[in-house]
Amino acid sequence: QVQLVESGGGLVQPGGSLRLSCAASRSIYTMGWYRQAPGKERELVATVTSAGSTVYGDSVNGRYTISRDNAKNTVNLQMTSLKPEDTAVYFCYGREQYSGRQYWGRGTQVTVSS
Repeated sequence: QVQLVESGGGLVQPGGSLRLSCAASRSIYTMGWYRQAPGKERELVATVTSAGSTVYGDSVNGRYTISRDNAKNTVNLQMTSLKPEDTAVYFCYGREQYSGRQYWGRGTQVTVSS
């Protein structure tokens, strides 16, 4: 079992920046972020493997940067040029390499509004 704990959400103005962090209770191969806006399905934001391979969702590519610290079992998401449509609950995500088992954090709210 892996526990994922997010931090760093909040309210930011359009065009602003915000940084999310997630700490895992132990090492896990893939870590990343998904988000879910009201009335919409959960969508991929970005993931990164322990080897450093990254995947970004189309809606955030070029504006968000994901990074991880394998020694600390943490993953960060630097969000820039934020738009109102980025408003959502952001969930930390983890996935085992071989079993494919997935884990989710409780989520942190990000609101982009003036």
